[in-house]
Amino acid sequence: MKINSSIPSVTGNEAAGRTKPAAQGNQRTVASAADQVDLSSMSTRLQDASAAIGDAPAVDAARVAEIKQAISEGRFQINPERIADGLLESVRQMLARQQG
Repeated sequence: MKINSSIPSVTGNEAAGRTKPAAQGNQRTVASAADQVDLSSMSTRLQDASAAIGDAPAVDAARVAEIKQAISEGRFQINPERIADGLLESVRQMLARQQG
């Protein structure tokens, strides 16, 4: 089978003579007074929650240092009932959010 090389290629230097479309960043859009965006209440709540989380520190360094010190001194005690209660409460809250 013979490949026909008479068809011009559109890649590389051969396409350099063609006009390229303008970059997307250079285009401007003028918004009219009638343009508006309506956000759902869920979107608004998510934005509020995101802002609140962004302001809070990810880790309480003082609490971490306190726990490390307690562990190294042998006075840190684990309360399995408290852990189980906390997990159950978390699940209850999650289920309540899904239902409501």
